[in-house]
Amino acid sequence: MDKRLLDILVCPVTKAPLIYQKKNQELICKASRLAYPIREGIPVMLPEQARKLTLEEVEQIK
Repeated sequence: MDKRLLDILVCPVTKAPLIYQKKNQELICKASRLAYPIREGIPVMLPEQARKLTLEEVEQIK
């Protein structure tokens, strides 16, 4: 994930910053508890395409 792109992307729901999770190829928003997928190198920033995170998953994110 390009650092410059990550710096300008925000959660479309909360406008909070995103955390890149390389292992799952996702962009994580702690505020909305959503994980946006990255498909073929392109972030899919649609809330309806995002995976809902459990509270435990959110607490484990650094």
